[in-house]
Amino acid sequence: MKHAVVTAFLLGIAVLVSAADRVPAHPHYRISTTEGDIIVELDGRRAPITVANFMKLADGGYYNGTVFHRVMPGFMIQAGGYTTSLESKEPNEMIPNESGNGLTNMRGTIAMARQEQPHTAAAQFYINLVDNRGLDPSPNRWGYAVFGSVIDGMDVVDKIAAIETGPGGRFRQDVPAKPIIINKLERETYD
Repeated sequence: MKHAVVTAFLLGIAVLVSAADRVPAHPHYRISTTEGDIIVELDGRRAPITVANFMKLADGGYYNGTVFHRVMPGFMIQAGGYTTSLESKEPNEMIPNESGNGLTNMRGTIAMARQEQPHTAAAQFYINLVDNRGLDPSPNRWGYAVFGSVIDGMDVVDKIAAIETGPGGRFRQDVPAKPIIINKLERETYD
């Protein structure tokens, strides 16, 4: 069984690496929320596997109807893994950690959330509210992979960060009292 899991993980990585070869250098995505729009520019050169994964999910409509389920003023806002009823929606496919790509967890950057183990990011992302260099890799530990930044709508990010939070669903704290829904997350196209 363990061999099958490792084989599936490696096949998934091979597919993502192949897709990463075709990732645009700096695609833009609009995150349309109930509080307003946030536009992010992704870095397909420094984080090709992460960007390929995010684009696959976004272009397939995965993020539509998910919520910002974790809001921590002075730290970050997190979304991408839960429905409006706080039911888990996280996909099973995880991606390799690209935290050593030279991008840092600075205010306004978007990065992948993960579990304690380094290669467990799947769909959840967060936007840094402040410089969070403690989330960057160091010689003794993996960090959290930054894969882009907010280029418009930081006022919306700050508005979300100011919303009252408390317990909700399976979470003891940091859940917005009023759901902050991602109505649509889609690629920006320019004429």
